[in-house]
Amino acid sequence: MTRIRVLSGLKKAFSVFRKTPSLVPSVSPSPSSVGGRGMGSTTGEVELEKMRAATCIVGSGPAAHTAAIYTARAELKPILFEGWMANGIAPGGQLTTTTDVENFPGFPQGIMGMDLTEKFKEQSVRFGTRVFTETVVRLDLSVRPFRVYTDTKQVDADTVIIATGAVAKRLDFPGAGEGEDGFWNRGISACAVCDGAAPIFRNRPLAVIGGGDSAMEEANFLTKYGSKVYIIHRRDAFRASKIMQKRTLDNPKIEVIWNTEVLKASGNESGSLSGLNLRNTVTDEVSVLEVSGLFFAIGHEPATKFLEGQLELDSAGYIVTKPGTTQTNIPGVFAAGDVQDKKWRQAITAAGTGCMAALEAEHYLQEIGGQEGKYS
Repeated sequence: MTRIRVLSGLKKAFSVFRKTPSLVPSVSPSPSSVGGRGMGSTTGEVELEKMRAATCIVGSGPAAHTAAIYTARAELKPILFEGWMANGIAPGGQLTTTTDVENFPGFPQGIMGMDLTEKFKEQSVRFGTRVFTETVVRLDLSVRPFRVYTDTKQVDADTVIIATGAVAKRLDFPGAGEGEDGFWNRGISACAVCDGAAPIFRNRPLAVIGGGDSAMEEANFLTKYGSKVYIIHRRDAFRASKIMQKRTLDNPKIEVIWNTEVLKASGNESGSLSGLNLRNTVTDEVSVLEVSGLFFAIGHEPATKFLEGQLELDSAGYIVTKPGTTQTNIPGVFAAGDVQDKKWRQAITAAGTGCMAALEAEHYLQEIGGQEGKYS
């Protein structure tokens, strides 16, 4: 097991942070932070509580908590803002929207997504992470130390780790959501790699919605488990790369349903998905397709809007990091997890980059720790 080495120079340089209380209980969110979209009040109306930290972590999933565990064990006493329904998701990130997680090491019988995220948090807190259930509404990366704002707090931090993730795009039609009338997590998913091997999908017909490389990859992956895989695409041509199109169209277990959209999802007596009502966008003909699984593969939206252009992003809005690192274009600011990874998007890869970000933040702090007078 990799262990954090606490360097004596680092301990000396940041001894001030050890005077901070070892744990501040999670607090209830202020109303204006719900959803994580508003700017909140940072001047005038509310006097912000000011805090100081060597490292401030923004996020609540495996990347954020792995970074917290490593920095906390390095005695940096990190502050972590887990958000409150930021991007429409509960603290814990996308894992909270899944049921059985069977591909995270250490849980041979699987574990519920919500239970896994709670264990992440428990471990972070155990080592001294100060966790707040508040949404970060703004950063100021133009000053040193950096400033992190919620509706009630201002944290001055020498390093910032951004692990806000990315949200899978989902279509909205009757039966697509959660609750009694929806089949989300009861046959409908947005991650074939995460959920495709589940027993409810094995040897049964499945469907994928999408037309890009992700849809092709998910469809080919699902042929390992499903009896047949349908790709439902609203146009008459894919936008995927030629090589991915060929691989998909040559697969005998895949059938493409062109010029088609889903109108409704329906279920069986057990409450699981059993079929889709489809409409041909050219002829308006309506039909029913019997499937036991439906996977959205229409892209993800990274949670980077609150950055307001302060960090370099790619054309899809993901934070750009230097190859092989979690370093952004601003020294001292690191990005981990799905907010900078649009290829793998797995809990375990997110955790890995969270570890990288923590170690890189620690090394960065060691470097600046010897520069007396640089920080107050």
